Amino acid sequence: MSTTQRTAEVVLVDYGLGNLRSVTKGLERAGAEATITDDPADFDAADGIVLPGVGAFSEGMDNAGPFREALVDAAAEGKPLFGICLGMQMLLTSSEEAERVGQGDVEGLDLVPGTNVRFAEGQKVPHMGWNELNVQREHPLAEGIDGEYAYFVHSYYADPDDDEAVVASTDYGVEFPAIVANEAGNVFGTQFHPEKSGETGLRILRNFVDYCLE
Repeated sequence: MSTTQRTAEVVLVDYGLGNLRSVTKGLERAGAEATITDDPADFDAADGIVLPGVGAFSEGMDNAGPFREALVDAAAEGKPLFGICLGMQMLLTSSEEAERVGQGDVEGLDLVPGTNVRFAEGQKVPHMGWNELNVQREHPLAEGIDGEYAYFVHSYYADPDDDEAVVASTDYGVEFPAIVANEAGNVFGTQFHPEKSGETGLRILRNFVDYCLE
């Protein structure tokens, strides 16, 4: 009898702004078979989708335009969708960042209703460095990470419409969401970079890979 365990097939969305190589290596260390793709058709066969991101909200949404419908459809079908940093912010409805730079309203994916807001005046931005994760509620992604530290680099943070969307929080002068998730639980994101967060980040990536195989 075969004892071979199935490997999670994970695709990373290449829309021009992701930290793709580091995330790919992290996912491979976590036990996944990770593939970078710029073809939304590849989402169908995947066990999970990762939306990484570094940069501005408006540019991210503009670049991700060709993927929007496929991402929303995958989420509706219950497929795990994991946003990282900017990718997490893109899961929300809107961001103050676009308004701040004079680009008006930019529509996010609206998979986790809410907006992204800038840290208040007087707080040093970007928020950069290691901060403690405070788990607020159960979610597979947050298994075993309460009280651990993760690496952040950002000037905006998520402000979900529903407090229940907050899975874990971090204190940086203000308590803000470090991990958010939709009501169904299959769409989630981290404001921090798990691929840069050492053993804590690897634990989170392993949690994601395990979730993809459920």
